[in-house]
Amino acid sequence: MGEIITRSARPADLDILLTFEQGIITAERPFDPTLKEGEIHYYDLGLMITAPDVEVIVAELDGELVGSGYARIMIPKSYLKHSRYCYLGFMYTKPEHRGKGVNNKVLEALKAWALSQDIRELRLEVYHQNQPALKAYEKAGFKGHLLEMRLGLN
Repeated sequence: MGEIITRSARPADLDILLTFEQGIITAERPFDPTLKEGEIHYYDLGLMITAPDVEVIVAELDGELVGSGYARIMIPKSYLKHSRYCYLGFMYTKPEHRGKGVNNKVLEALKAWALSQDIRELRLEVYHQNQPALKAYEKAGFKGHLLEMRLGLN
């Protein structure tokens, strides 16, 4: 096995990134009864790849794209201490490459990009039932902060 490398996504990566997005949606459907049926999209990946306030990272192993993630510069609510933060999302590792450190490499690249933008706060969302993802983020140093709750009314 070769070394996992990370780089900025390019427009030529879009087709595989769209399959990653569907992999994320498939994995999250059991945790979210509010998702529409059929094919949906969380992101406008084509726009994100070229946006100046977003960094989309891909992980490669032996020339194959095996993982992804993004950081988007956000403006927080006025009462928070930080003036900007990065919201992380689109965290995906192909199933056959999980447990090899792909997500960690993507997170490190996103952290480096955030620091290069003079940003010192990272945030992300994860379904509380998604234990593998929770463990991965906790291992990377993230801590639970706020639990969003919902109540569906009939």
